[in-house]
Amino acid sequence: MSNLQKEDFSKWYLQTIQKADLMDYSPVRGCIIFKPDGYELWEHIQEDFNKFLRSEDIRNVYFPMLIPKHFLEKEEEHVEGFAPELPWLTRVGDEELEEPYALRPTSETLIGDAFSNWINSYRDLPLEINQWANVFRWEKKTMPFLRTSEFLWQEGHTAHETEENARARTMSALEAYADLIENTLAIPVYRGQKTPSERFAGAVDTYSVEAMMRDGKAVQAGTSHYLGNNFAQAFDIKFLNRNNEHEHVYTTSWGISTRLIGSLIMVHGDEKGLVMPPKVAPTQVILIPVGPWQKNPAILDKLKELQATLRAKGLRVRIDETDNSPGYKFNEWELKGAPLRIEFGPRDLENNQVVVKMRDLDDKETVALDDLEAYITEAMDVMQKRLYESAAARYKENEHYDIDTLDQLKEHIAKSKEEGEVPGFVLIGWDGTEETEAKIKEETGFTTRNIPFNPPVEKEVDIVSGKPAKHTVWIARAY
Repeated sequence: MSNLQKEDFSKWYLQTIQKADLMDYSPVRGCIIFKPDGYELWEHIQEDFNKFLRSEDIRNVYFPMLIPKHFLEKEEEHVEGFAPELPWLTRVGDEELEEPYALRPTSETLIGDAFSNWINSYRDLPLEINQWANVFRWEKKTMPFLRTSEFLWQEGHTAHETEENARARTMSALEAYADLIENTLAIPVYRGQKTPSERFAGAVDTYSVEAMMRDGKAVQAGTSHYLGNNFAQAFDIKFLNRNNEHEHVYTTSWGISTRLIGSLIMVHGDEKGLVMPPKVAPTQVILIPVGPWQKNPAILDKLKELQATLRAKGLRVRIDETDNSPGYKFNEWELKGAPLRIEFGPRDLENNQVVVKMRDLDDKETVALDDLEAYITEAMDVMQKRLYESAAARYKENEHYDIDTLDQLKEHIAKSKEEGEVPGFVLIGWDGTEETEAKIKEETGFTTRNIPFNPPVEKEVDIVSGKPAKHTVWIARAY
């Protein structure tokens, strides 16, 4: 990490996202303005995940933002979980509303009501829909992209004839998230099940994919919930089964949000700014004329021709025609994280070549124009893999399996701070009690991330009580 990343990671993050022109602060508390590059990152995430939805015949819908108060009260655990974060609409003009409306924190209640009207028979199942929307949770502590009072997200909602089918969808959605995050964003994730205290309000089981940032903190990158019959009973979602009997459906919900943008920045960014994985970069290739190019129109003409050719291949290509110095432009596009930079001047025009610089490598390379298309395709594929492998190696360096007591955990945290290292993810034994979780959090600030499906080792002893462990769990400090 760079010096600023080590000294004050949050400061580095906030400076970087503003200098790179991804966002601006809004006059509304805890809310941000997505500038074009920031929003385009979200668009590419949408495009990628929509491929999964289409492959599963899950179609996009849109529901209203306002949720009647009595809807939220139907599922007691659900409303209790969100109550502290709910903004309410109580009046219009000078008139008090007969019933307050909440700005949606999530849509299970509204969609549950719709499902109760749409589902009558087993022939109507499965019913699977998805919504891209904004949601509101009035956070006390905010950080752009990672935790804001209003954020953008995707929420899938499904209803099924059997528990088996519902659980299968819960897990397939989780795996689709893992695929998106690992293959498109080049961020490794830890797959696992949330502990009961960390599961979604009203769910039977919650599963997550967790990511480790450069400072060793965790981000919950995506969650998938098996809701059982809980919302079906609250909203009377029944169907006539194959034996001509009425029973409640089994439902799921699952979501990812714009916190993936924050994760992307925190995992790949360096001392120069953003490092964008090629698959989501708003600008994949930046073309920069160098030398006395203004005096030689053929240079810019050739770059425009090259831009058209590359765009026809589906690449996102821009030309920097500003009158800033080449050095300024190089730094600017390094800051913005463009994966591949092409420099082109009089000598290059004469020799039918370009100079190429990959964002995550130090050296430049000369490439013949005739070979450029093939070079770019391969170079970006290799960079995508390289970013993933670099992050995975960093994860391994900051995973700890040999901490078995609370005192050892405290020593590890103190030593990490003293040596300027990150405490990372710690694999512990857990006795399954909320008391243990609470004590860990209270005394160290670490929280349970998930119970991994395939832990690297099995832990036998609870870290707090010393009793036999019921589960092996990842813990970390989290955003």
